[in-house]
Amino acid sequence: MQSRYTLVMDSSSSPLLLALSGGEKCYVSRRKGIKQEQLLFPMLQRLTAKAHVNLTDIERLFIIRGPGRFTGIRIALTLASMMQLLNKTEVYGATLFDVLYRQAQVSRTYQKWKSVHALGAIAVVLHAFREEYFLQIFDGTNTAPQWLNRQELLAQLASYPNSLFLVGTDKEFSPLSELAGNKYALADYKDCRVQAHTLLSMAQEEIWKQHALEPLYLKPARFELVKPT
Repeated sequence: MQSRYTLVMDSSSSPLLLALSGGEKCYVSRRKGIKQEQLLFPMLQRLTAKAHVNLTDIERLFIIRGPGRFTGIRIALTLASMMQLLNKTEVYGATLFDVLYRQAQVSRTYQKWKSVHALGAIAVVLHAFREEYFLQIFDGTNTAPQWLNRQELLAQLASYPNSLFLVGTDKEFSPLSELAGNKYALADYKDCRVQAHTLLSMAQEEIWKQHALEPLYLKPARFELVKPT
């Protein structure tokens, strides 16, 4: 009996990450570069050749639908739409916030911290552009993700009423330690970058079929249109 093959990808930033899994084997490929549209299909061809399968053998695709580079997000959505239409591939998708939250949540470092800070929450912090950041706090209240400047971000974190466990990266994917100082607990750096095994695990959960093809494009407040009153 032929295995079900699952393809996962993160094109929200560089490096482009692809992983193909079927049965007990998993093939992973990462390539740095801004022009991911030129990298995608050669990487796919190499992965499918290693697995001795075709794109038509892929029954499930998991993508990250934002935030991140506009072009990168569009690449993922275009591939997913194409495979869903032509191959009836099941498409799953999550935000980068969801993925990093999951990685932090299941980590030993967080579990140890949570045993002491029962009311604490996980905050995903990601560098967006220049002195601006993405932020989403996971505390069960369904807080919306935000795009903030550095001062606004630090103010939001400082005003949070309970302890925070931070996961994410600063400029050039550096650790958050310089930004956050010693005021907050920080996730292990390995949990702050997207891991293929996390995407493959989430690809098995039906909840991520909801809104799978809806991109998350965040904009700073100053670029939002003001609605007339």
